Amino acid sequence: MNPRVKTVRPNSDHTLTLVFDNGETRRFDVTPYLEKGIFQELQEMRNFNSVKVSLGSIQWRGGQDLCPDTLYMDSTPVSESFHSSRPIRKEAVTGVAESQAGFDREE
Repeated sequence: MNPRVKTVRPNSDHTLTLVFDNGETRRFDVTPYLEKGIFQELQEMRNFNSVKVSLGSIQWRGGQDLCPDTLYMDSTPVSESFHSSRPIRKEAVTGVAESQAGFDREE
């Protein structure tokens, strides 16, 4: 079984920086999905930035999600961490770039 997502940060190039429960920080490129079905909504950065951790994986406010195994196996290791010297807004760390209002999903 592959590790599960603990933290997600959306990046401006349609990649995600993910921290897994094994301590690894990895980068996942979402661009190959952006031309497919419901993922097309994520081309708009407002939608893309709504990503958050959900049950060891990730989910966007529109209901788009990806399998945690896919996120791990198709991502690449990175040396940066959320504790780097680069300032990170709290909203970015949680993956929410706007108010939770309108995120129609039960926890």
